[in-house]
Amino acid sequence: MAVEASRWGILYCPKKGINRRRRQWEKVRRALDERGVLYDFVQSENTDSVERLMRMLIHNGYKTIIIVGGDSALNDAVNCLMMEEKNVRDGIVLGVIPNGVVNDFARFWNFKESNIVQTIDWLVKHRVRRIDLGCIRYTNKRGEKCHRYFLNCVNIGLIADIMNLRRQTRSLLGSRTLSFFVSLVLMVFHRLDYKVDVKINSDVIKRRVMTICVGSGPGYGQTPNAVPYNGLLDVSVVYHPEVVQLIGGLWLLVTGRFLNHRCVHPYRTREVIVREAKHAMVGIDGRLMKTPVGEYRISVEQELINFLIPD
Repeated sequence: MAVEASRWGILYCPKKGINRRRRQWEKVRRALDERGVLYDFVQSENTDSVERLMRMLIHNGYKTIIIVGGDSALNDAVNCLMMEEKNVRDGIVLGVIPNGVVNDFARFWNFKESNIVQTIDWLVKHRVRRIDLGCIRYTNKRGEKCHRYFLNCVNIGLIADIMNLRRQTRSLLGSRTLSFFVSLVLMVFHRLDYKVDVKINSDVIKRRVMTICVGSGPGYGQTPNAVPYNGLLDVSVVYHPEVVQLIGGLWLLVTGRFLNHRCVHPYRTREVIVREAKHAMVGIDGRLMKTPVGEYRISVEQELINFLIPD
């Protein structure tokens, strides 16, 4: 099916709650219609459907694809796009309207869930920038070589563990907010440091650490100076602080001064080699992935996809 070059394909990834879904989509629809945007939209139900619907939009010829969702949905869409041939990828532009539990990558560009109208005004102007993607290359439990792209960051250790706890508690409690606070309480009974062997540039880190964040983007405050267009990764390695230092670190994270903490060691590189990270979970763009087996590498690939940015 051929579509007009100016027609958008919109992939809507709703939050839970029927009323919330209707209200949010109504805001988006109204803003699009008022600006005369030509579009077709499809709605996802789960992670698998995001990839399936993204493939459908690509193969039906949409050149501008807008993801109405959070970091995880955008990650799924990007990885689906990266499965296509380069000539297909280069002809497609991705955009985002934030609508997720976590919208860190959208927030980096100043796209705000609270101001959908402004976001759509910027998207309509169709200002395109080529952006970098991070990539983690690893071996899975079946011995297969795998890779996964990311826009924002890879977390190794504590933060990934919190993601896992939050997912488990949410399935039991239902509430996102309640599950987050319960997860923090449960962390008291969990491992808070991990033995790692990591190579960053010429430095080798062989010791116990609390968490490592490798960011092509802001990394939920852990790599605040990272940008997805300089061909580099920012890395924050957090050694195991005392309880008082941990509380202070959380405050610095919230206030955007995370790198000022004495237990945070920042780096800038093109590749991180994780030779060992026993029992440390791994999260990509806010979602837990299956723990790699053995050594894995995290690198950056420059100017891979077209992305709509603010005016």
